[in-house]
Amino acid sequence: MSSTYGESLKLSIFGQSHGPAIGMTLDGIPAGLPVDTDKLQTFLNRRAPGQNDWSTPRKEEDRPEFLSGLLDGYTCGAPIAAVIYNKNTRSGDYSNLKDCPRPGHADFTAQVKYDGYQDVAGGGHFSGRLTAPLCIAGGLCKQWLEQHGIHIAAHIASIAGICDDAFDSISPDLSSVPADFPVINKNSGELMRHAIAQARSDGDSVGGSIECAIIGLPVGLGDPMFGGMEGRIAQIVYGIPAVKGVEFGLGFGVAQCRGSENNDDYAIRDGEVVTLTNNAGGILGGITNGMPLIFRAALKPTPSIAKQQQSISIEKMEQMPLVVKGRHDPCIVPRAVPVVEAAAAIAIFDAILSQPPRTRRTY
Repeated sequence: MSSTYGESLKLSIFGQSHGPAIGMTLDGIPAGLPVDTDKLQTFLNRRAPGQNDWSTPRKEEDRPEFLSGLLDGYTCGAPIAAVIYNKNTRSGDYSNLKDCPRPGHADFTAQVKYDGYQDVAGGGHFSGRLTAPLCIAGGLCKQWLEQHGIHIAAHIASIAGICDDAFDSISPDLSSVPADFPVINKNSGELMRHAIAQARSDGDSVGGSIECAIIGLPVGLGDPMFGGMEGRIAQIVYGIPAVKGVEFGLGFGVAQCRGSENNDDYAIRDGEVVTLTNNAGGILGGITNGMPLIFRAALKPTPSIAKQQQSISIEKMEQMPLVVKGRHDPCIVPRAVPVVEAAAAIAIFDAILSQPPRTRRTY
């Protein structure tokens, strides 16, 4: 099903942007795993709207209410269900979009697929609002991974063509990324914020990319051909609205290399097999090789912009100008950073649970 992800764990996302609530169920999680709800809330706050001048002014607490699956601070073996109630909605801003679809958005394709029965308010279930429950599941998986030495962090790799410093692919410093505006290089961050502010002033938007690093992974996660870690991660990352590209390690750069340049030579360090470079991004044959897993996701500019655009009237079948109403991010990249971390955590935890018992560590 399109709103369900996972092999051993089963994540299901439900709700619409302006509906009464959005939420998730997470099944297949072992009993007895500790859950720190305060730490989870801190993680969710990184994605929540209305907190700064580079996000939408829509304010939502994004405070989850757990309906099942947790008891006295631990998972109890039942499916974990949680909801976030929507409070600050203005659905009237979207009333014209069934007939006059936004360029760059799913309004037209949804209109055709669902015969006009889709919820257009706030983008319905196509909205980035649905990444909040994704972050509930991912925030939990991230906690469980950290308890066993697996750590995940992401940062803004670029916005509007302005690039941040990249993670060291051999030994990434995950602590170098601040929570408020997640960049490694503060000067690059200032330029990015200026570009976002300029786009907002122009009634426009900008896109960018996010780099994610995962350290502490064992050798052997993932399966060929269609269960490889690239595929597992890409499937859930592509579920994030606005993601248009995913690459691992050197990514598309490998097309410019010779084999002698791309291959990562092996060495022994402290009794462990390592590679001297990490162009593979920690994955070979779809299987983790013990090096840091590095990937990047490209996100398009927010399609809902204040500039007048050319659209159509579906009913009249004629050209029509469109000025989008509502409250929208001039750049979604900063708020998408924890979402990418969440997606990666879910994919990794699912892969661990899917390992055969003879090779799987206890989680």
